[in-house]
Amino acid sequence: MSPWNYPVSLTFGPLVSAIVAGNTVILKPSEMTPNVSIVMAELIKDIFKEDEVVLIEGDAKTAQELLKLPFNHIFFTGSPAVGKLVMKAAAEHLASVTLELGGKSPAIVDNTAHLDKAIKKIVFGKFLNSGQTCITPDYLLIDEKLKGDVVALFSKYVRAFYSENPETSTSLCRIVNQKHFERLKAHLEEAISKSAVIEVGGSSDAENYFIEPTLISGLPENASLLQEEIFGPILPLVTYKTIEEAVGYINAKEKPLALYIYSKNKKRIDFILNNTRAGSTAINHNLVQFLNLNLPFGGINNSGMGKSHGFFGFQEFSNQRSVLKQHTFGAVDLIYPPYNKLKQKIIDLAIKWF
Repeated sequence: MSPWNYPVSLTFGPLVSAIVAGNTVILKPSEMTPNVSIVMAELIKDIFKEDEVVLIEGDAKTAQELLKLPFNHIFFTGSPAVGKLVMKAAAEHLASVTLELGGKSPAIVDNTAHLDKAIKKIVFGKFLNSGQTCITPDYLLIDEKLKGDVVALFSKYVRAFYSENPETSTSLCRIVNQKHFERLKAHLEEAISKSAVIEVGGSSDAENYFIEPTLISGLPENASLLQEEIFGPILPLVTYKTIEEAVGYINAKEKPLALYIYSKNKKRIDFILNNTRAGSTAINHNLVQFLNLNLPFGGINNSGMGKSHGFFGFQEFSNQRSVLKQHTFGAVDLIYPPYNKLKQKIIDLAIKWF
């Protein structure tokens, strides 16, 4: 049995947070800043008793030790690579898991979309929290005839949202730490070395962990920006000739946590929906599906398993226990051994009709 008998919340330092309810541990390596971790610890301590909710600060080693405990259920938010380790640890106790693992979420724009509104929404969704959200658009798939207009609109809305000098904007946050700044900078440097074209942005400031909102095209398929989840303010642009080509491109990759479709053509929207798989999908918007608690949220295969939010979260963290109460006499009493022709007829009727 878990050492806690009541709902418990566990948070691991600046790198991991977790929630446990009813012997369920929820691990969330969410790159929290130290100050946020301190505030969360104070809030939990002030509101809950330790036998109800407890917050533990630590690092990956702390999380590994917690995973050795026989929790009934584990909820993990993070990368597919770490998700596999969590699932392996859960297998030791045959604990069920919910995994929200992110991945490369595409935003596809066809030639019937309201282009100005579509790009405005994509710029907003991509650079919210400087792209450091699990369901941010991770690459942009556009009809090749739209490229010039898309680049112009992208630049227009980056300037409108974050000014001519985004580094001075108070509406754009920084990369969470040096490690992730250097990771993103390495992505950009590799892309440039492979002759990719920076269409918008591209500048950075290592001292302040700042990377300008960036749109980049001409990436070869083996570029890291097209292979790894970016989790930052860099958006690769990929063009397609036909919608079938676009769908094939999406399906050649792992199934995403989110997929965004910008189109006015219902037949085309249905074609994309029917021929792709994703944890969630928004049509003519992005990110907002996460805010609707009447919709289940979660991934599929490489982007995760299980659903949370609202009633779906209640289901996910509950054991659906069946209970049958039998009165003194029941139908089964009619077919106790020894068997005879009458009992065989009763059995045959039950098989036929029930």
